[in-house]
Amino acid sequence: MNGPTMRVAVLRGVGKIVLEERPRPEPGPGEVLVRVASVGTCGSDVHYYEHGRIGDFVVEAPLVLGHEPSGTVAATGAGADRHRPGQRVSVEPGTPDFTCPQCLAGRYNLCPGMRFFGTPPIDGAFCEYVVVREEFAHPVPDTMSADAAALVEPLSVAVWACGKARAGPGARVLVTGAGPVGLLCLQAALAFGATDVMITDVNPVRLGMARDLGASVALDVGENDLADVAFQPDVLLECSGDPAVAGEAVREVGRAGRVVLVGMGGDEITLPLSHLQTRELEVTGTFRYANTWPSAIALAATGRVRLDALVTGHYGLAEVERALTAGARDPGLVKAVVRPQE
Repeated sequence: MNGPTMRVAVLRGVGKIVLEERPRPEPGPGEVLVRVASVGTCGSDVHYYEHGRIGDFVVEAPLVLGHEPSGTVAATGAGADRHRPGQRVSVEPGTPDFTCPQCLAGRYNLCPGMRFFGTPPIDGAFCEYVVVREEFAHPVPDTMSADAAALVEPLSVAVWACGKARAGPGARVLVTGAGPVGLLCLQAALAFGATDVMITDVNPVRLGMARDLGASVALDVGENDLADVAFQPDVLLECSGDPAVAGEAVREVGRAGRVVLVGMGGDEITLPLSHLQTRELEVTGTFRYANTWPSAIALAATGRVRLDALVTGHYGLAEVERALTAGARDPGLVKAVVRPQE
């Protein structure tokens, strides 16, 4: 290979990650080269590793996973003037086309031409360097750790969901599923002004973390019936992705409540239609986020959302496979982070 190279962890088949050398990318016009410091692992990364597909997105060629990166600007392309080399950034991993009706309406998360890290056929960030449009490399304060800057991505999912749910001052919120996104929805809802937030799961470690992060009630639904708890929410943030959990939780939402489906699990769920109609519940899905990074960075930088608290393991670039399988080995795992420079 001519020119500088970098190490890359490549998915080369179901259950097979290979460490390779590839040419280091060069930033084009309006782009920056980011030296990757931390990359959070996500359930979608694990799903691609285990199954080679998520819905209509199928891995048909070698793919680099990872879509939660942070790092430092190493170089800038022609015309890129928002950053200087050395600027620490959180990377927003999707690039829309900027021209479609959804982009022009401000809903760039729904852009049909979106190029999103770690989603076939677009390579992600389990590598030493990535190139991104300068608008999507968001500066972070020096007080924020590299791990926290990476986890601004899942925090953005939570911020977007809370915005869709109008989980504002005085709201009573039920979060189903205490995985990373559920724990971030808990914190974001409290930061948005929710009065009480109840969270459910079957994992005692995650429920303990939820209590530490401010949950009013952390309910083990493996041992308790949700319907027996005297907690009627205005808002349901469904983060488990389990169709049965979603259907049960919707029945607990009060009149004129809002249901936001955040977790991605089964292709279909059964909803109690009579309950939806007689209580005039609003039900919506969410898909990624748009224009959330400034708010998410501010919430983390001020300590209103604790991102570092979610990190329960670190792995070097040669250990991506271990990072993706850590949850199967350790029931106490919440968030595994890959550090590509190690």
